[in-house]
Amino acid sequence: MKITALQGSARKKGNTARILGWVEEELVSLGHSVETIYLNAQTLNGCLGCAKCKETPDSVGCVQKDDVPEILGKMVSSQLVIFATPLYFWGYTAQIKAVVDRTYSLYTNYHQPDHVSLVAGQRQALLSTGAGPYENNAEGLFTAFRRMQEPHKTVNAGELYIGSCTTPDMLTDLARRQAIEFAQKIVA
Repeated sequence: MKITALQGSARKKGNTARILGWVEEELVSLGHSVETIYLNAQTLNGCLGCAKCKETPDSVGCVQKDDVPEILGKMVSSQLVIFATPLYFWGYTAQIKAVVDRTYSLYTNYHQPDHVSLVAGQRQALLSTGAGPYENNAEGLFTAFRRMQEPHKTVNAGELYIGSCTTPDMLTDLARRQAIEFAQKIVA
């Protein structure tokens, strides 16, 4: 399976990167092809809401000249996309949120009978890390992720939240086991 992982943390070697690394190792050991895109190293503009992308519904189109169209192209050609982000103010980081907002270009005629999506049927998964608990903290991020599946016409392959993260060297064996189980689940 071709997999694209969007690493949305600003910290290249932080908690999210460590957990995603364990996920990627397991996926590769299972025979899958994984490309991780470190979003903080990309040029990512926010969506302008101009709807020019809707004029070319059969391709990734955008008037902006940044790295997002290439990232979206990689997403379109993947069977599974992993959105990996630390929890920032009850949601995605700015890096991954810019890409999520620009996925607006991947579908047309939402809420209409002729609604189509360039990623229809694709598996999508969410991996998030945070300092606090899931309750009264991470629910909004996971709700937003689940709601994204409807316009994308995708399958929610799995979700993982690792809380109580301080530093990568403090991540436990339990966190590693959860990452490995998550990897196995999202490709099953």
